[in-house]
Amino acid sequence: MTTVFEYGHATFCPMADGERDRCGSVGSVEPTPSTEGAPAEAPTLKQLLRWSEALAGIARTGLGFTESLYEQERFEEVLHVAADIRAAIDGNDATQDIDGVVHEWLGSVGKGVPGYVTPKVAVGAVVGNDAGEILLVQRADSGVWLYPTGWADVGYSAPEVVVKEVKEETGIEVEVVRLIAVLDGMRAGMGRIPFYSLIFQCHPIGGELQAHPLECADVGWFAPNALPFPMAGVELWGDHVFAAIRGEPVEVLYHPVRKHVWRGDPETV
Repeated sequence: MTTVFEYGHATFCPMADGERDRCGSVGSVEPTPSTEGAPAEAPTLKQLLRWSEALAGIARTGLGFTESLYEQERFEEVLHVAADIRAAIDGNDATQDIDGVVHEWLGSVGKGVPGYVTPKVAVGAVVGNDAGEILLVQRADSGVWLYPTGWADVGYSAPEVVVKEVKEETGIEVEVVRLIAVLDGMRAGMGRIPFYSLIFQCHPIGGELQAHPLECADVGWFAPNALPFPMAGVELWGDHVFAAIRGEPVEVLYHPVRKHVWRGDPETV
C-alpha cells in the first residue's frame, strides 16, 4: 500500500518505482518516448486514483447542477463506482467503508457554480539564501522534509499566502521573486486529492529561524549536496529549484498536455 505523508496543509503520497513523473530542470515535465502501438499495460495505482477522483468530481458537479431525479440517481451510482475503485486501491472491500466515502462526497455537493468540483490550490515557497542553500521544514507529524507549503487561503493572493506560510512555519521573512512551477499534485504523485501546487521562488529579507511549535519538528538551511532525509519529491523539483536559486533563467516548470489523457505511458501520467 502507498505510504501517505502530510506536509503543510497538503498531502505527499510517494508512488512506487516506475510510477513517478520525470521532470527536466527547465520548462515542462520531460516526456518519455512514444509507446503508441505497444501492448496496453495494466493501469497503475496512480492512474486508478486519478480516475476515481475524476469520476467523483464529474458526478458531484452533475449533482450540483441537475434537477432531474433520474440524473441524480445516475450520478450517485457513478459515485459508488468511484468509491469502489478507491477501496480497491486501498485493498479494502468493506461495504461500509465504500458507503462512507460516498456519503462524504455527497456531503460536499453544492448547487450551481459553487458546486462545480475543481482541484484545490496549494502554494509552496522555495527560499534560497546567498550561499545557495534552500530553506526546508521537517513536518512534525511525518518527519518528512520539504520547502514551506500550505493550502491557499481565501482573501489572500497566492504570493501573500507564500509570505505568510514561510513566516509562520520558519520565522523567516521573505519577498516573492517569481513563480517557478505549477504542478498537478495527483499527476505528480504528490497527493490523494486533486490539487494544483503553485511554487514561488523567494528571497529572505529578515527574521530568525524558529520552527512552528505544532506543525514543524525542525527548520534549517541546506546545500544541494547536504539535503536531509527523508525528502518529499526532491527528484521532481530538486534540479529545477536549485537552478532558480543559483539565478539561472529557468522557465516555469509544468506538466505538458498529453496526447492520451487517461491511458498511455505511466511515466507521463
